[in-house]
Amino acid sequence: MTASTAIITILAALLLGAMSPGPSFVIVARNAIGLSRGDGLATALGMGVGGVFFSGIALLGLYTLLASVEWLYVGLKVAGGLYLIYLASKIWRGAAKPLAFDATQAVSGNARKSFWIGLSTQLSNPKTAVYYGSIFAALLPQHPPLWCYFALPPAIFAIEAGWYTVVALCFSSKRPREIYLQWKAWVDRVAASAVAALGLRLILTAHKVGI
Repeated sequence: MTASTAIITILAALLLGAMSPGPSFVIVARNAIGLSRGDGLATALGMGVGGVFFSGIALLGLYTLLASVEWLYVGLKVAGGLYLIYLASKIWRGAAKPLAFDATQAVSGNARKSFWIGLSTQLSNPKTAVYYGSIFAALLPQHPPLWCYFALPPAIFAIEAGWYTVVALCFSSKRPREIYLQWKAWVDRVAASAVAALGLRLILTAHKVGI
């Protein structure tokens, strides 16, 4: 497999991984609907930066490190699970708080805060880290040409941020927002439950080394 073919295959695999439902999808959709389109896009940007971070450490051999140091992988899973549960508790506690919104005024949010929520949600999921590492270990040539190190990070940012931008744009349109405002308490509680379940699953499977 040539380096160019390997890069294309890696990017396709990472796109499929980004499109699979998970905490990142839930958080982007929830911020886009419940706060504003700008907050959803800022969250998507955070996801993209997180992808660049994972691609960088994957290029440095993260998968080999986690495979050889079991306690580190277990610790990452537990820490990531605890963070997701904490994030879910915040969403749940705010579920009953009404949001004032009309057609001429967007719900106020905080783009910087949304960016950091997106980034921290991405970085808190060790399965994403191991997924990146395993894909790179399986598909990247042992000695890739220098251009790969410069081409991969921006391409991965485009995939991660691009996909979640699509999610943010879809969920921030008028009709989904109206539905959210009508059913806010239930939607937030379902989202919180989904994120908490993912966090709990990470903790309960922490002893299992592997993807």
